[in-house]
Amino acid sequence: MNVRRSAAVLAAVGVLAAAAPATAADPSPSPKVTVPSGLYGKADPTYDGVWRQSLTLVAQRTLGYRPATEAVDWLAGQQCANGAFAAFRADPAKACDGKVVPDTNSTAAAVQALQAAGGRGAAVGKAVAWLKSVQNKDGGWGYNAGGPSDTNSTSVVIGALAAVGTDPAAVRKAGRSPYDALPGWVIPCGQDGGGALAFQPDKKGKLLANADATAAGVLGALGKGFAVTAGKAPAKAGCVKADHPAPAQVADNAGAYLASAVARTGHLKSALAGAEDQPDFGNTADTVVALAADGRTEQAKKTYAWLEKNATQWAAQSGPAAYAQLILAAHAVGAQPGDFGGTSLVDSLNAQGPAPHMEKSAGHGAKASDGDSGTGVWWIVGVGLVAGIGIGFLLSGRKKRQR
Repeated sequence: MNVRRSAAVLAAVGVLAAAAPATAADPSPSPKVTVPSGLYGKADPTYDGVWRQSLTLVAQRTLGYRPATEAVDWLAGQQCANGAFAAFRADPAKACDGKVVPDTNSTAAAVQALQAAGGRGAAVGKAVAWLKSVQNKDGGWGYNAGGPSDTNSTSVVIGALAAVGTDPAAVRKAGRSPYDALPGWVIPCGQDGGGALAFQPDKKGKLLANADATAAGVLGALGKGFAVTAGKAPAKAGCVKADHPAPAQVADNAGAYLASAVARTGHLKSALAGAEDQPDFGNTADTVVALAADGRTEQAKKTYAWLEKNATQWAAQSGPAAYAQLILAAHAVGAQPGDFGGTSLVDSLNAQGPAPHMEKSAGHGAKASDGDSGTGVWWIVGVGLVAGIGIGFLLSGRKKRQR
């Protein structure tokens, strides 16, 4: 779920070191700006502050935690007067101007997080209104207002709409909804990459399979956001041809592509130009979420098992968004994030910022931390959102690079 704006961010701001699969020794490059106390993580938040904070709060809610007031206040304080959110505002006291460019991905992620945290109805309402106001005539959304629509941005906005109880099919511009836009990025069955979604058509109008966009597209087509539980298995495992595929068929065909992509090795490889031949942990985590949401639980669990064996170092190097992605993957397949290959994703994430509080109503005697016992209650605490995207799912480890 980091999910899910990766490709969109690449198109908008370029590649960031934190977005690539982490292999460097230094996990937290010196920030160019002061990292606020309410923000999770110590790395430079310039391009992903709102995104990583949003993923963190959503992940904490799936675990049964009430996010720290300081953390929720920081996120809400990032909102511009028009309701939108930018990737990061170093000085929220200053009005959003030409140097602070709001984007749909940050805004949609913040909607999901603030809705999950509760008590921020006014901020959520303004953000949703802004998202509706910048919908494109094809029914989709681009990364920036007025920019060409893309799969990742459209899908994360669908997640935000679903989180607040709005039917995405009813949100229309020029008579078209986001469910009219998504099929336009689907590669037909029988072609190279059949079933997958492209981020956008390339300069020649050709659609190229993009795993990041495909994982995001599954959630978008299913009307889900960052936090999902396993769905119903598709009637057919492979790609089913359809001239005008319904949203459910878009999701099933995209799920078939992802299942095939991870079947042999258990993971996706980095598709970033110039990158070494190495696993793409973030997009793999998003793929787990997408496969589970599409009801392909067997493959989702196998891929999650691969992450358990291999992704601990990546998460430690990448920070809160990566931990959140893995927690959301665990949530999707019904695994225990308190014991992730001997590491507690829960403790690791919560240590990145203000300590959340376990809700007494979480039930079953759950402890504030399940890092030692691995038995804390984490399954669902009404996020009501879809899930990551994010990416990708999705700026974190899934969500800032075109895959």
